[in-house]
Amino acid sequence: MKNKIAFILAALCLVACNLEEKPYGFYSEGSFYRTEADAQAATMYIYDAINYIEYSRAIVFLGGMNTDELDPKGDATQSTKDLDAWSMNNFRSNVTLGNFFKFSYITINRANAVIENVPKMSIDEGNKSRFTGEAYFMRAYSYFNLARNFGRVPIHMSVVSTIDDTAAGLASSLDELWGYIIADLEEAIRLLPYYNKPEPGRVDKAAAQGLLAKACLYLASAKEYGVPQYKDMSFDVEAYYAKAAEAAAGVVDNPSQTTYGFDPDLMHIYDVEYPDGPEHIFIMSMDRSGENEGQYSKISKMYIPYIAGGTVYLKQGDTDVLIPTHDGWSEYRTNIGFYNSFEAGDLRKDWLICKEVYDADGNVSAAYPGSMTYPFCRKFIDPGFVGDKTSTKPFLMRYSDIALTYAEAAGPTDKAYALVNYIRSRAGLSELTPGLDKAAFRRAVIIERVYELSFEGNITYDLRRTGRLHTVTALAEQGITSDQDIVFYPIPSIETDLNPNIK
Repeated sequence: MKNKIAFILAALCLVACNLEEKPYGFYSEGSFYRTEADAQAATMYIYDAINYIEYSRAIVFLGGMNTDELDPKGDATQSTKDLDAWSMNNFRSNVTLGNFFKFSYITINRANAVIENVPKMSIDEGNKSRFTGEAYFMRAYSYFNLARNFGRVPIHMSVVSTIDDTAAGLASSLDELWGYIIADLEEAIRLLPYYNKPEPGRVDKAAAQGLLAKACLYLASAKEYGVPQYKDMSFDVEAYYAKAAEAAAGVVDNPSQTTYGFDPDLMHIYDVEYPDGPEHIFIMSMDRSGENEGQYSKISKMYIPYIAGGTVYLKQGDTDVLIPTHDGWSEYRTNIGFYNSFEAGDLRKDWLICKEVYDADGNVSAAYPGSMTYPFCRKFIDPGFVGDKTSTKPFLMRYSDIALTYAEAAGPTDKAYALVNYIRSRAGLSELTPGLDKAAFRRAVIIERVYELSFEGNITYDLRRTGRLHTVTALAEQGITSDQDIVFYPIPSIETDLNPNIK
């Protein structure tokens, strides 16, 4: 039997060839790729695949819920409970893992269609390069996420156009898989420009440089820390740290890159009205005016606890300014141990995690501990919400992430210290201890990542690449003492049962 998900993709591709219907799958060269508008529509269609709620919510479920950062609510779905508890016997049938896998390959197939067709079109050369570069980035982005979660996965480097195309085998090695990722990102860097201002929902050269830096850092640190399977890869660790630093420098130490930078206002980073702020290198495109979830977002409902079934108010930083928000569903609950682990005076705790809410007159209406069951992350708040509809968006790549990537890769240079110290100063903290050696400095940067990027779907991957995933409480309680058996999730059974070439 063939790969079921890829079969569906192929079927959608064939349906899309009928121009009497609204194209829904993948556009064929003969019937669609005729005008520049066609090329742009096909490119935007790639991004659309990651806006599906099953994928966007998996960013948190796979990047934080399965650690000591977040806890699920008591009546969460079994899929969520299994991820949180690391119920490994249930992973092959886990719905969240299956959906994440599926939408990653939908993205890849749509990117392949653009890569195959747009370069042959007679359109503006600048736009041709841009659209193609975006496709290379999105293919690499999808394989990057698949590789971090599942290890070796099936490789599709061309459009699925026939049933026989669907049963691709696994990459022969991690070297081969990551080699494709790096090659795609290098091509994206070559093709893409820097934007004059951030464009929510799309990527440019800075995003490609940032993701290349993150990929090379992931590999270098995973091999250095002896993570199973990564430690046997063929590259040189120091060469990849250097490659990561060089790529990140294109974003954080490059006079010709003036679009992105630190936002000096911690609260402004998460102001939903400024998705084009300088921190936002890659952010999903969702707006409360959309008709369907995915076009608009409910991510704020996931973090906020159920309080009173109506509007509540939050204070802005250390001011008395109140902004409204709906209350929520209590899906992503801040782990109290994690909440208590922040340094005293860290504004990322004091301002971005709420332990009390107010009524319209400024009176406390609920608080933790007390009637509010947990202090909640307020990075995803939309004061202009319309019912359940908001414009909140997952932060897929921030400037601060790439600054910390550079610092970890480069080691304790003056530039690296300056980047980390800016982030700490913005959070109201003292500077890092000067004169740290390379190992101690890198450990300090990794710790800084935990708090700067909290609730944004990053912590799991930093634990994976540094060989510390087994320290998660749920795993420690099972007696797991190394990452040997948990470095990757198993490929979902919907794939392995139907694809004879996955062994």
